[in-house]
Amino acid sequence: MAIGLGFGTFFAVVVLLALMSFRVLREYERAVVFMLGRFWKVKGPGFFLLIPMAQQMVRIDLRTVVMDVPPQDVITRDNVSVKVNAVVYFRIVDPEKAVIQVEKYYQATSQLAQTTLRAVLGKHELDDLLAAREKLNLDIQQVLDAQTSAWGIKVSTVEMKDVDLNESMIRAIARQAEAERERRAKVIHAEGELQASEKLMQAAEMLSRQPQSMQLRYLQTLANIAGDKASTIVFPLPIDLLTGLTGNRS
Repeated sequence: MAIGLGFGTFFAVVVLLALMSFRVLREYERAVVFMLGRFWKVKGPGFFLLIPMAQQMVRIDLRTVVMDVPPQDVITRDNVSVKVNAVVYFRIVDPEKAVIQVEKYYQATSQLAQTTLRAVLGKHELDDLLAAREKLNLDIQQVLDAQTSAWGIKVSTVEMKDVDLNESMIRAIARQAEAERERRAKVIHAEGELQASEKLMQAAEMLSRQPQSMQLRYLQTLANIAGDKASTIVFPLPIDLLTGLTGNRS
């Protein structure tokens, strides 16, 4: 009876150890396996065996992680204080480094993203933050990717979401934009006046070379004035015009 009980206990232990050794990983998962505390290999996806007690594993997700960067106080190069938040897209490309080289890769990447955001944006002026976001996003992504590569992490995209300004700065930007629109309107008006004066000069030169054209233009002006019956207009009639119309019959 004791022999049967001992065999049953041994069989149960063997079954339990066998169940503990079975591991199944999904397609997007990897296992960093340690043998007696030392790195052994990266396993997965699918089914594999793990030696109980002797081997331990750390499960790693290889899918892209979307991480929000909380609003950061940034002082631009032209001494303007703004709050900027962003979103970072990254994924693990080397599970071994993500486990061995850094304690908590998500928290480390988050803290590094915050400091990098402040450092990169602080080198630019406010106009760049508002008008050149794509370039700044690329600069932040490149700096962050270079620093996280030692952790086996690939930063694919960084996008700034909001740039918050205080009320006084918003009013100053509005006044600046209004002044810029007025300046452009004056420049366009001046360019129009210049083009009109050039055309008038060309027309005057052409009319001066053809006296008959000047006479026809004079008669057209008289016809336009005659159509207005609301007022009486005294219009001088040049003698040269009469001479041109009647001809010299001396």
